[in-house]
Amino acid sequence: MIDRLINKIIKLQNPTCVGLDTDFEYLPVEMKEGVKNFSRASEMIFEFNKNIIDAVADIVPAVKVQAAYYEKYGYSGMKAFYKTLSYAHKKGLMVIADGKRNDIGSTAKCYSAAYLGRTQIGERLLKAFPSDMLTVNGYLGADGIQAFAEDIKIYKKTIFVLVKTSNPSSSDLQDIRIWNGQFIYEKMGALVEEWGKESRGRYGYSEIGAVVGATHPEEISRLRMQMPHTFFLIPGYGAQGGTAEDIRSCFLRRGLGGIVNSSRGIICAYKKPQYEGMGYAEAARAACIDMQKDLSAAIGKMGR
Repeated sequence: MIDRLINKIIKLQNPTCVGLDTDFEYLPVEMKEGVKNFSRASEMIFEFNKNIIDAVADIVPAVKVQAAYYEKYGYSGMKAFYKTLSYAHKKGLMVIADGKRNDIGSTAKCYSAAYLGRTQIGERLLKAFPSDMLTVNGYLGADGIQAFAEDIKIYKKTIFVLVKTSNPSSSDLQDIRIWNGQFIYEKMGALVEEWGKESRGRYGYSEIGAVVGATHPEEISRLRMQMPHTFFLIPGYGAQGGTAEDIRSCFLRRGLGGIVNSSRGIICAYKKPQYEGMGYAEAARAACIDMQKDLSAAIGKMGR
């Protein structure tokens, strides 16, 4: 699956991932008028997502859909989540389910079955959520990753393990030094590199990737040197303060090595002065084009 994503990045010359972290409050006023319940709010959220997907599907390789933004609307929200994943697939996009799932044993197997594998009903194996990739939390150790690692091998999927997150307080835990002088985030990075060694594809990157925040350029550089075979999912660009220069070191061989997520910077672009007068879908497309230009200027040609 990671090779498929890289192929799309090369074809489009764009390592942009559109984050559909869609809150009802992000919608234009006219879409919110008269809405009084979860069901109608969720319908409007899906309509919003659908129009953005239509606007960007030919210029970006992937979307990331954050489950929490849908869970808070209950059953109706999860229906919108499912419909968003399905529609993005229909339009040819790679789909990352952002759930940061984390557990061990049979519970981890259930999470993995939901987003990566299959659920058995009688003699049938059925797909619950149509995602290609899933974010997971590896801070329970190897037995919290095992079920996911098994399913990505069987079903040709990818996971991204939290290593160095973009939030300011990540340093409270992740920047603590352990007995051998490593930071905790470096230890997690070393584990991810090791976990993925049996699943490296034609470009040299494994199916077990890492989430590495754009807001920590020094840490990014350290991790990239230590994790040459790990593909990075990079949040924190744009609205959270990360820049293209901050993440340049993520991209090694042939201008490859990561995909950069932007959520509010794209789906709320219509609120920005530079996109004034555009509809939300038109502004999202313009923001994706601007992001592609910004990233390409820093990274250079991808697949060179």
